[in-house]
Amino acid sequence: PPSASAQEWACVRQCERARAREWRSESARARKEVKMVLAELGTKISGALRNMSNVTVFDDEVLDTCLKDIATALLQADINIKLVKRLRDNVKKAVHLEDMAAGLNKRKIIEKAVFSELCSMLDPGTEPYQLKKGKSNVVMFVGLQGNGKTTTCTKYAYANKRKGYRPAMICADTFRAGAFDQLKQNCTKAGIPFYGSYTETDPAAIAAAGVKRFREEKYDLIIVDTSGRHKQEDALFEEMREIEDAVEPDCIVFVIDGSVGQAAFDQAQAFKKTVPVGAVIVTKLDGHAKGGGALSAVAATDSPIIFIGTGEHIDEFEIFHAKSFVSRLLGFGDWTGFMDKINDVIPDGQQPELIEKLQGGTFSMRILYEQYANIMKMGPMGQIMQMIPGMNQMGGIPQGAEQAGQQKMKGFMTIMD
Repeated sequence: PPSASAQEWACVRQCERARAREWRSESARARKEVKMVLAELGTKISGALRNMSNVTVFDDEVLDTCLKDIATALLQADINIKLVKRLRDNVKKAVHLEDMAAGLNKRKIIEKAVFSELCSMLDPGTEPYQLKKGKSNVVMFVGLQGNGKTTTCTKYAYANKRKGYRPAMICADTFRAGAFDQLKQNCTKAGIPFYGSYTETDPAAIAAAGVKRFREEKYDLIIVDTSGRHKQEDALFEEMREIEDAVEPDCIVFVIDGSVGQAAFDQAQAFKKTVPVGAVIVTKLDGHAKGGGALSAVAATDSPIIFIGTGEHIDEFEIFHAKSFVSRLLGFGDWTGFMDKINDVIPDGQQPELIEKLQGGTFSMRILYEQYANIMKMGPMGQIMQMIPGMNQMGGIPQGAEQAGQQKMKGFMTIMD
């Protein structure tokens, strides 16, 4: 109130700051808890496989115990019981303990069979659309409201920008209040051009005008963000068809929240029957125990999963390969993905030059600065550590240490500048 003294105002501000600190600490604790969800699934499966190392005699009883533990872990992750049963049956068919020679490592054979079945559960075997440089690739995003579609569009654009594409984004969501403002804010933060309208109410007209403009400006990745819709909303599904006819996209990406679990199957099927969905992105996998169910359910629709969202930040976005994902989940690491990350941040032309300098005993502040910059480009260190075999079982990077490490590197780079 106007009559409040300066001392009272200072007391109010102090209380507000205390509440803000408390809220931030609670949010940090919540993020730490939810990020353990998928890691917990991997720990349970790898634990069931590791328990076999203490067994001296392998027989059907040992195999059944191992498969029972794995099945329990998968069911707790909301994976469909039919898929779990099929995995058990297929592993039993692939592993014939009685027919194996005495010198064979039966534990490794069982591990390989389980790994193979987990991969086939998450991989529909269909290839997604590959972006082509030199042409305007139009990618249209569809999905349910509240599944993180606009944020995912920005992450997708940013991920491809780092690969050398020139992305641009169009807001064709006229249904949700504040949709254009959110997209504008995300694009400004990521340094990506955008198009939208506060006055035009026809999303198909906005999408067509935006695509025309960005094609003329020679952008090679044009992303169209549409309104969120449910499979029972016929009017919004008809609108989705109109936007598709207006922009003629090269690929339609369906965005689904990982927390819906097995229900992802029905939603993915409904969208696929309406428009030709070419790829799927599963979001919020860090925040719910049903993430495994969503991944397996989407794969059951024969739609390839291309990315998974693993956090709220723009760089917490991973390319999805079934083999790499299962390998990291079980703590086997992912050396292929690790080398791809290095090749992304250090171009092939610079690698021999760097090796030659190091072999010649030359290590300047400029080289150190460049290596710090390359490490920052690789993304969250927690994701990188998961690619190294055995790091999953060690508990990963302690809470707060990752951000503190990045701040230190930024500080060193500022001093060197």
